Amino acid sequence: MWIKICGLTGADGVIAAAEAKVDAIGFVFAPSPRQVTPGQAAQLAALAPPGILRIAVAQHPLQMKVDEICKILKPDYFQTDVEDLRELKIPAHIKILPVVRFGRKTPDPLPKRMLFEGPTSGIGEIADWGRASELARQTEVILAGGLSALNVEKAIEAVRPFGVDVSTGVEDHPGVKSAEKIAEFVSLVRAAAARLERDT
Repeated sequence: MWIKICGLTGADGVIAAAEAKVDAIGFVFAPSPRQVTPGQAAQLAALAPPGILRIAVAQHPLQMKVDEICKILKPDYFQTDVEDLRELKIPAHIKILPVVRFGRKTPDPLPKRMLFEGPTSGIGEIADWGRASELARQTEVILAGGLSALNVEKAIEAVRPFGVDVSTGVEDHPGVKSAEKIAEFVSLVRAAAARLERDT
C-alpha cells in the first residue's frame, strides 16, 4: 500500500515520515496553514532519504508558480486538480498526479494514477468512499480526504485503493505534524493492507 504524508512544514514531520518509511511526502503551495515556499520545501525535502518521492501540491497555480516550484524543489511529481493540467506545462521529467474531486466531472479516459478526494482540500473532509471504490476498480486510486487512525482501516477495506494520502489526520494542530500520529497511521495502513492481501 502506497502511503503519502502531505502538507509537511517542519523538519520533525519529514523525519517522522522518513522513519515510518512512507513512499511519498507532499509540500503544499496552495493557500493553507500548510503552505510553504519553494525554498522551504527544497530545504525540507533534502532531509528525506533518497527513494521517498517529493510531491509538489498545488491547486489552480499560475504557470509562473509552476515553473518556480519545479526549478527550486525539483519534485518527482506535480499534483494539482485534473482541470488545471489542460492549461499548465509541467516539465517532461516530472510525473503528474492529477486530483479528481468528488462531485466534479470524472475525466475520460481516467488517468493511470490519480488522487481522489472531496470538493475541498486540507479541511479533513471525507471523500465519497463508494465512488472511490468504483474508480479503484478501474485505475490506481490514491485515497485522500479526512483520513486518520480512526478510519483508515475501514477506508482501505471499503475502497481497496492503490494508496492513501493523509495530512490533517496526523497533525497536533493545523500545519504541525505529530510523529506519533504519523507512526500510528502508517502502522494501521500496513496492517489493513496485509489483511486485504490475506483475504484475496
